[in-house]
Amino acid sequence: MQRIYMDSNATTPLLPEILDAMHPFFLERFGNASSIHQQGQQARAAVEQAREQVAGLLHCRATDVVFTSGGTESDNFALFGLVEVGDHLITTKFEHHAVLNAAEALEKLGVVVTYLGCDERGIVSVDALRDALEREVAPGIPPRRRVVSIIMANNETGVVQPISQLAFVAHQHGAIFHTDAVQAAAKLPIDVKALDVDLLSIAGHKMHAPLGTGVLFVRRSIQLKPIFYGGNHERRRRPGTENLPGIVGLGKAALMASQWLESDDVARLTVLRDRLEQGILASIPQTGVNGAGTKRVPNTTNIWFDHVEGEALVIALDLKGISVSGGSACASGAVEPSHVLLAMGVSQDRARASLRFSLSKLNTDAEIDTVLSILPDAVARLRELSPKAQRREAEIMV
Repeated sequence: MQRIYMDSNATTPLLPEILDAMHPFFLERFGNASSIHQQGQQARAAVEQAREQVAGLLHCRATDVVFTSGGTESDNFALFGLVEVGDHLITTKFEHHAVLNAAEALEKLGVVVTYLGCDERGIVSVDALRDALEREVAPGIPPRRRVVSIIMANNETGVVQPISQLAFVAHQHGAIFHTDAVQAAAKLPIDVKALDVDLLSIAGHKMHAPLGTGVLFVRRSIQLKPIFYGGNHERRRRPGTENLPGIVGLGKAALMASQWLESDDVARLTVLRDRLEQGILASIPQTGVNGAGTKRVPNTTNIWFDHVEGEALVIALDLKGISVSGGSACASGAVEPSHVLLAMGVSQDRARASLRFSLSKLNTDAEIDTVLSILPDAVARLRELSPKAQRREAEIMV
């Protein structure tokens, strides 16, 4: 059985072209980029070429690119590298756990943290951010520094925040602005100058690069303290011998993403996503889209199926060879419904009945057709077994 993969917001497969680019650095060109001999200088040249490729994707200076082990490290580096006791951190209730859990840890250390809500579409209000920045966090004692961290594209719904507007308000109040762009990179054009962000996180494995690779963009004027200690790598910002093959792969992925964003394939992916979404809504009653009516990344739809347990539907589709998700892969196994959907005002029952379909450039029209042919029957069978659906049917008959 050939599987259909629609969980690309969790991770993406390594593309053959990227593996080919990495291959020599596992075997023949394996030098340490800090060594001064020929193999070391070849490695250094490869790292710097990858840095330039990532800078091309983000439209920034290569020297502002810091390589990390992934999105979680980049988010943690941005926050723990900036925020200290006496500061005020402002974030949202619907961030990825890499930011939320870091914020909670900082709060326990004595940092004042404000969590902003959102509307039913999943959008945070610019006015809400302004109010938080102007509000006193302690009577008569202004914070030493304000830091704002707001996700660019949500990992569960795909909803895109008005980052440039939020960053403008933050800077008006002297705050530093970070955005988690892990789900936006390679799906939306990113220009850190136009967005006017100070720090920005991406992860390689969300854009067909290898696992264990990531980047933190750090504006030249921002000083970060290290979150661990060692050598003078990454201009003394992130110690540790560079993951040479991984960095080469990330650079190649960034180059390919830049080319893809300039092609017609972005529109093709949007059409695929919309056809899947519209086909589900047309063929299955009592369904809807979480985050409808606002800008989303082109590959993501999050759909609720009333009177269905989302986890049961994920398993039913998995048995049919279709891989989808009930939400964030980092929260798998959690009993609680999605914190993102709850922040949007979605009921607990509906949040538990929601599935995320996240496509990639590798998905095809034929796969959309297959999912649309299988999904209605899977939902109908689960609804037959649902006590809530049975009660509702009995009430209608009475």
